[in-house]
Amino acid sequence: MITILSPRQLFLLLLTCGMISTGDPCVAAQPKAYVTAARTELRIQETNSPTWVAYAQPRENQACVFLDPDKTFQTILGFGGAITDAAAETFSKLPPEKQKEILRAYFSPQDGIAYSLIRTTIHSCDFSSGSYTYVSDGDTTLASFSIAPDLKFRIPLIRLALETAGKPLPVYLSPWSPPAWMKDSKKMLQGGKLLPEFYETWARYFVRTIEEYEKAGIPIWGLSAQNEPMAVQRWESCLYTAEEERDFIKNHLGPTLKKSGLGEKKIIAWDHNRDLIYQRASVLLSDPEAASYVWGLGFHWYETWTGSPMMFENLSRVKEAFPSINLLFTEGCVEGFDPKRISDWSLGERYGRSLMGDLNAGAVGWTDWNILLDETGGPNHVGNFCFAPIHANTKTGEIQYTNSYYYLGHFSKFVLPGAKRIATSVNRQDLLASAFLNPDGSLVAVVMNTSDKPLDYTFWMKGKATDIKALPRSISTFIF
Repeated sequence: MITILSPRQLFLLLLTCGMISTGDPCVAAQPKAYVTAARTELRIQETNSPTWVAYAQPRENQACVFLDPDKTFQTILGFGGAITDAAAETFSKLPPEKQKEILRAYFSPQDGIAYSLIRTTIHSCDFSSGSYTYVSDGDTTLASFSIAPDLKFRIPLIRLALETAGKPLPVYLSPWSPPAWMKDSKKMLQGGKLLPEFYETWARYFVRTIEEYEKAGIPIWGLSAQNEPMAVQRWESCLYTAEEERDFIKNHLGPTLKKSGLGEKKIIAWDHNRDLIYQRASVLLSDPEAASYVWGLGFHWYETWTGSPMMFENLSRVKEAFPSINLLFTEGCVEGFDPKRISDWSLGERYGRSLMGDLNAGAVGWTDWNILLDETGGPNHVGNFCFAPIHANTKTGEIQYTNSYYYLGHFSKFVLPGAKRIATSVNRQDLLASAFLNPDGSLVAVVMNTSDKPLDYTFWMKGKATDIKALPRSISTFIF
């Protein structure tokens, strides 16, 4: 791992050295550049710093990334990943020194990529070794409620992650399915619906989960009402129409949390793909009572297949129609694990494209799926094996970093919680860019060159410019 300064440390160092002016930090500081590039050894590697010069008007046809820190948009919540049963079980099988490496790699602000957001599941999901719940069959009183299965692997790993981060992080919960006896199908797998007579019992189940997790030392920031409510999966799943989810939140989940003294917990609706997000938003948020309980809409990327559009414009439509709603990327991974593809550069590029598009469309944060998987892309009790940013061979203890880890790190390490996205514009199809103003006054710009060729471009901001030479298929972070 490479030890590099945090944006705040860098800002204070430049200020002390006289290299930055507090009157106009965005154009007075010498930038720092960090690069990850295909067919090189560069992985969030500090490189030569460019120099700003006065530059009033770009030339016609000059490749540029335009930055305007005077125009700010959404406030960033954070970046992170999911601590699932699969991640925790894999972690438990590794030697102590490898466990420490993984914790530092993700959660250390100094030695890693400084994750600031954690998702976890309410009882089992596909990335568990089997299906389980927290109650006995038919227990409508929840007298048998126990999170004992999570106390073996998952909760200890979350505790270690928070300890490594050295500060509280938002942790949120997502359910894949209610217990089978609450559903019309009498199965946790393969869809089915929550029976109306169990709406209130299921809402109390959320309350008990939050209470027990917090007793175990895991503060809960929020929760989603249902993971992927439009998908009949061969694993744990449950279906809600937009009207059913609206009514569950309005009449049960929201009021029950409030009555239990948990009204401050953030409720995330939808928690599914970008393709149908506007329809869900229009039904949920056009009802003032339901909307009063909804902090935001979660979304995934699984509508996106090879060659298909990523539908970022659907997020933009939601923000235009409902400006006060928060958008949060809650899950994404590359499916179909194949160990031969572990070094495939397209893994990280898919992350980079999604991060750029989602944030530029208004997302306040980005949560990857499993933070760690084993040498098979699991464990997974239905054979739904996938890629993660880090894979561990549980037989040898070897750890492999895919380049998606580094693409995520170009955002999570440098864009601090509380940052505001600023206006950013590019004029070349092969360039993608997003930029942010951190709470400490530093400005962070992230740029991807998606082409197979080097690309020269110019940063332009407030009548000053600096020339950049982007390596082929690279991602770079600049701190001003």
